[in-house]
Amino acid sequence: MSSDIPPTTTSPISLERRNSLEKAIQNRPEAHELREKHILLSNAAPALHAQQQELQRHQITDSLNKAIASRPEKEELIERNILPDSTAAPALQSHQRELAAAMRRDSIEKHLQTRPTPAELIKEGILEANENPLDEP
Repeated sequence: MSSDIPPTTTSPISLERRNSLEKAIQNRPEAHELREKHILLSNAAPALHAQQQELQRHQITDSLNKAIASRPEKEELIERNILPDSTAAPALQSHQRELAAAMRRDSIEKHLQTRPTPAELIKEGILEANENPLDEP
């Protein structure tokens, strides 16, 4: 009786499903592609992912703490002219620099206006009579 039963055949639905699964498996992305897209986190076993992430977090924390500890003090940065020696608010520091530059220009202009003439310098004995700074060599 059992020899009269034909061998089991797959139904068309299960054959379609099998073909679609085979296509999906063929188009499956590689592990390195999944890591690049941050879908697959690492090569470690899934049970170790949490521990691995915790270890990485601690390493980053330790690295940042070390960098902060070796960071130069504000006074040292001021001495090295990296930070301005100013108590003004950061939003006002650019205006403060512009004002200081304008004041220097005004001071130089004032000193140039009161500068003695070559005749006065000769009269005071600073320059000799044949020495005129305005004459070019």
